[in-house]
Amino acid sequence: MRNSLTLSLLPVLTAASVCSGGWLEITDVESRIQQTEFNGTQLLIEYTLAAAGITESTPAWVFIRYRAGGGDGWRRLREHYLTGRGFGIVSSPGRQQVSCWGVDQFSAVAESAFSLEIHAVAMARIPGGEFVMKSTPGGGYDGERIGNVPGSLPEYWLARYETTVGQYADYLNETGGRGAGWVGRMADSLSCGIVREGESQGYVYRVLPGRQEYPVTFVSWYDAAAFLDWCGMKLPTEAQWEKAWRGGRFLDGDEAAAMANPDPERTYPWGNQPSGDERIFRCNGRGDQDGFERTAPVGSFSAYGSPYGILDLAGNVAEWTRDWYTTTYHEGLDGLRMIRGGSWRSLPVGLDAISGATSLPADESAIMGFRGVVDPRPSR
Repeated sequence: MRNSLTLSLLPVLTAASVCSGGWLEITDVESRIQQTEFNGTQLLIEYTLAAAGITESTPAWVFIRYRAGGGDGWRRLREHYLTGRGFGIVSSPGRQQVSCWGVDQFSAVAESAFSLEIHAVAMARIPGGEFVMKSTPGGGYDGERIGNVPGSLPEYWLARYETTVGQYADYLNETGGRGAGWVGRMADSLSCGIVREGESQGYVYRVLPGRQEYPVTFVSWYDAAAFLDWCGMKLPTEAQWEKAWRGGRFLDGDEAAAMANPDPERTYPWGNQPSGDERIFRCNGRGDQDGFERTAPVGSFSAYGSPYGILDLAGNVAEWTRDWYTTTYHEGLDGLRMIRGGSWRSLPVGLDAISGATSLPADESAIMGFRGVVDPRPSR
């Protein structure tokens, strides 16, 4: 005997392409639970990924969060429960379907007691293969490891845009009811723009007008890692970050080896001309001549992306990476983490692929933000 019921859903966050807080557009969400005779309880989810430009090279990272019962916390539907092609890396737009088996084994499934939210993040595929790692461990100050280091990485996916104020506010509103992940300086309308309202037992976070598309700032390394865990992503390693900037020796990867990188040792994502050269501003750096006194909305310099179409790797906000500061002389010195890319305060000399900085992971700054990475996916 087979029974089905329609879930009671919270409104799904949507966006048009990359807007409305940085999420890709998802529409027409439908879901139901079916009791099957042999396979137990199945949750069927269908939705439309309506964003333009979704391809194998520029896919979406789709993750689904659920809440069972009005008083229960939100959780992410883990990939090992799911089948279908509508979760994780999704490489085509249109109607998507996801099946979650055995939902009754880990959650309440009573009618009106199960709510869903679906989010999609714009990604870029980085094919596996060799690249030139020009920076060295320890921010370039390790005397025993100097020079261009050829490296090789398997396929991975990096967010095309820095994490936005809108995305981070959505995360806070779902998880930060008691204030974790927010500091008072985030209310600065020129540097971030997230205001906290309400009482300590249930804070609400509001984005100031016009700030949805700006990169979030004043996030510690721990805050960035927590947001990305909420999404099912991680911070990129320095090597992942640098390959995304410069490109591999073959832009389609070593397995295909049909598209040689015309400049595998480029200084900037777009080539070797610094931003501001001949008064052409290719990223957001120090001063307001590039059109922005402080941060710029993500993707503002869309003509100057990396070989994989990743934007704002240079300038705007410096970006946390997964790596420790390590040299042959100071292993894990003071727990410092590496930061890459320069920021809106950086001179052109600090906006290259090699320059890096270090910071204590608890530090929060108006110049630091982050983006996520998806490591090689397991086979389904």
